[in-house]
Amino acid sequence: MGRFKDEDDVYRFIGRLFQELAVDAELAPKFRKANTTVRYQLSDPDCQITVDMRPEREIQVDLGPSELDPEVIMSTTADTAHGFWLGRVNVTAALARGQITAKGPVAKILRLVPLVKDSFPRYERMLRDEGRTDLLEAA
Repeated sequence: MGRFKDEDDVYRFIGRLFQELAVDAELAPKFRKANTTVRYQLSDPDCQITVDMRPEREIQVDLGPSELDPEVIMSTTADTAHGFWLGRVNVTAALARGQITAKGPVAKILRLVPLVKDSFPRYERMLRDEGRTDLLEAA
């Protein structure tokens, strides 16, 4: 069993982080330059987060089922995604080891990785503020 209790627990933290980044005055314009829609298909627990990062619109984050048509689908466990947002998972290495699988133009996603590094402390702070030090210790 993973570190998250259920899909709502994943959405409460990882989903919320995506929602915050979508409206961040500094980061949102950079993400829109990715010009793609990504679905993060997570397991243990099963859930999905779909993010539309196209330049001609505001960033849309759907938690759960989505009508958005993803160009890229990234699949991994919720624990691996959690470790990434804490800055503890190298995406390139995880792809090579099969911890993350990707369909679509992955190069677009890899261009985003340097941008999100600034959000790692935000995710850790969110967990601390919510009293979820269990998630920090387990990662």
